[in-house]
Amino acid sequence: MMSGGNYTTIDNQNVSGAVPAVPDQGQVTVKFNDSSLQTFPPSGTQGKITGGSQPPRDADDTFSKPISGSDETPQQGGWLRTFAISSYKQYFDVDTSDVLERIKDSLFPFRGTFNERTADTPDLYGPFWICTTLIFVAASIGTFVTYVAHKIHKKEWNYDINLVTWSAGLFYGYVTIVPLGLYVVLKYFSVPSGLVQLLCLYGYSLFVFIPALCLSIVPLEIFRWVIAGVAGFMSASFVALNLRAHIKSAGERWILIVASIFLLQLALSVILKLYLFTVTV
Repeated sequence: MMSGGNYTTIDNQNVSGAVPAVPDQGQVTVKFNDSSLQTFPPSGTQGKITGGSQPPRDADDTFSKPISGSDETPQQGGWLRTFAISSYKQYFDVDTSDVLERIKDSLFPFRGTFNERTADTPDLYGPFWICTTLIFVAASIGTFVTYVAHKIHKKEWNYDINLVTWSAGLFYGYVTIVPLGLYVVLKYFSVPSGLVQLLCLYGYSLFVFIPALCLSIVPLEIFRWVIAGVAGFMSASFVALNLRAHIKSAGERWILIVASIFLLQLALSVILKLYLFTVTV
């Protein structure tokens, strides 16, 4: 070993503990066999790893499931769709202008074009809020009218909560049961009709009773009868004239069906007059 300057050199000699040098045997070529590792995951089955990048059977798939309410939610088929909220979403997807236009049509019953305009896009939004508004208007107007009448005659007045429940049962029940019954009758006579379209038609036909109830504040019995009669006639004509063209395919009995629809709507106006437009002290 020689030491020169800041460097130390080691002679070519055997040193205790040193690793002997490997003799140069020329260039060594390493060859890898072809494998399926060029693509990941492998297409075929390799040992315990299966193809198709399937997760383990015990893996948590919470985040791989579609989010509730998203467009990726699988559609239910058959009668189960009746209990799915998403099935009714399209019937509430309407603009304010559409609802106002349909309300305007209900106030002009002799046009008879409501069904044609709503054939492709019937809605339940308008009928629901029309019935709900009718319930509160009937309860509030009825309560106010009876209160004023009792005060005029200087008699004790008590609030009647049954007026709200009675109005809710009448309007919600009528706009649901009557179209459903008519739908069954039309199906029996092989008349093309849709249940949602009938619900839409009957729901908008009740709008005319909202201003009629407001006008019932006038304390004149003959005036209240006139208001109830005009509102009932407009509502009945609106329903009958819009269904007449479709019911004609039922044969000779179409006149009987249309007349029954008209009279049933008039009966509703009579019930409203007797129980909501009449004030007893």
